[in-house]
Amino acid sequence: MEKINLFELGLKKDTLDLFNEEYNGNYLGRVTLEHKHTYRIMTENGEVLGRVSGKLNYEANGTQDYPAVGDWVAIDRDSDKHGEAIIHKILPRKSSLSRKVAGNRADEQIIAANVDTVFICMALNKDFNIRRLERYISVVWESGAIPSIILTKSDLCEDIDLSVAQVEEVAIGIEIHVVCALEKEGVDEIAEVIGHNDTVTFIGSSGIGKSTLINALLGEEKMLVNDIRESDHKGKHTTTHRELVKLTDGGVVIDTPGMRELQIYSVDFDASFKDIEELASKCRFVDCKHKTEPNCAVKSAINDGTLSKERLKSYEKLKRELKIIENKKKLAEKRAEKKSNLKKLSRK
Repeated sequence: MEKINLFELGLKKDTLDLFNEEYNGNYLGRVTLEHKHTYRIMTENGEVLGRVSGKLNYEANGTQDYPAVGDWVAIDRDSDKHGEAIIHKILPRKSSLSRKVAGNRADEQIIAANVDTVFICMALNKDFNIRRLERYISVVWESGAIPSIILTKSDLCEDIDLSVAQVEEVAIGIEIHVVCALEKEGVDEIAEVIGHNDTVTFIGSSGIGKSTLINALLGEEKMLVNDIRESDHKGKHTTTHRELVKLTDGGVVIDTPGMRELQIYSVDFDASFKDIEELASKCRFVDCKHKTEPNCAVKSAINDGTLSKERLKSYEKLKRELKIIENKKKLAEKRAEKKSNLKKLSRK
């Protein structure tokens, strides 16, 4: 049986070197699909089903401590003929695209791990929302991956240049692609920027054409998608799980379900709101609130039209959300520390 080249599944040399140094005696695999308690893992000898070891489960303090799609893991076998493989370790993540879990908990939910490029998709129809785009950009920069923007359904937009100009105002230093996946317009451009060793993922709201775009890249109807609804020109997104799939021309993609809401877990303001952060550094007061303080560079930029009030409001809203999350994280850390101490006491 011909061995699978893991470099074609996104393996990087430094990850392989680390595995060889620290996990000798195990097998290397990448999580391609996550079930409730089991994982589909691809190794150089084929696909196996696996589950976490008792030790890994015991030491986990939250969902972020369990394997996610895209993770490289050390397992005890590369065949499940004699039972499921046991996942002993999750190798350090090079990037981690995540969000806060739904509800009041401050737990982190890993959307995709070890991603090189995150394509943020937004349709050029009623889904077009600059404020939401800012939120996505902030989360992607924080993940450690490189953001890239895809404006889908260009056939439904009356003024593409205007929409692109609006995106450029908030997508500082980020590539912007315009596509119509149904007509395969712009798809080749996306394929060209995905390297043979790259892992990419596509994120965005439900029904904005992610699955259609991935199908165009795959050259087959692998990802299910329903027809566009007449009422709002949206396709009904049918992806219900995360899955890593190999692309025809090289590279792999992690398909993710559409998101009704992206609750932030952490944000990189320096990258996503670089313009406001630089202006704030020029304010007279270090703790300037950009309200009534004198010599406020941010207010001056709003007055002369170089910064919009809406962008500042979006920035301040994310700041407030992050503060709430940080407070919840501190409480969660205290609980985790208490739990850890109780575990240590139980061993004595």
